[in-house]
Amino acid sequence: MDWRAEGILLGVRRHGEHAAILDLFTAEHGRHMGVVRGGASRRMAPLLQPGAQLDATWRARLDAHLGSYTVELVRGRAAEAMGDRLALAGLNAVCALLSFALPERHAYPALHARSIVLLDGLGAERWAEAYLGWELALLEETGFGLDLTSCAATGVTQDLAYVSPRSGRAVSRAGAGEWAARLLPLPGVMRGVAGGDPAEVVEGLRTTGHFLSEHLAPSLGDRPLPPARQRLVDLIAARAAEGAR
Repeated sequence: MDWRAEGILLGVRRHGEHAAILDLFTAEHGRHMGVVRGGASRRMAPLLQPGAQLDATWRARLDAHLGSYTVELVRGRAAEAMGDRLALAGLNAVCALLSFALPERHAYPALHARSIVLLDGLGAERWAEAYLGWELALLEETGFGLDLTSCAATGVTQDLAYVSPRSGRAVSRAGAGEWAARLLPLPGVMRGVAGGDPAEVVEGLRTTGHFLSEHLAPSLGDRPLPPARQRLVDLIAARAAEGAR
């Protein structure tokens, strides 16, 4: 059994004295583990950084086996992000959430392509907006997508301002009524209105964070979300607050 594909390196852990186990996300094979001989060496360490784009060949005697990787570096993103706290936090959050949320060996080609674009755009002016859209896509791909097309209470498509924390459906201001305080915010940036206030991105991340922690995480054994995600959200919120002064 063998295949070759490019993938995003999500994580590395030591295996024995000299080897390492890679968690690689490819378009064709999804999240796929494998051992790299000598992966714990000083020579390999700069190559095997989370977020790196690798050209990988996987081999095993049987498909069910862990198997082994031979890899070549296509692009190392960690070094590029090192000079920007937001970029580095974003890289770590994306890799951590993919590793957390996706089952092994299930292909998600659309999410893989979107993740490549997001990571290649680290440091861009409106990257936080793109990241919010990526979290919405992650929820969609894992079966917890939000329906933001019409009001769950009235069916209208205008003046949508909230999201039901239970159903994930949009709610209009009129439809919310006295229940508005119990609903989650639905800023315009979540509905594809580009160029919104940075505070809208923070509101949107509050909403996606609810569905990640209260819907997705329990389906995975109620594990807590990776701390890298909260570190990124805190940094985005801090920068939004600075910009509002």
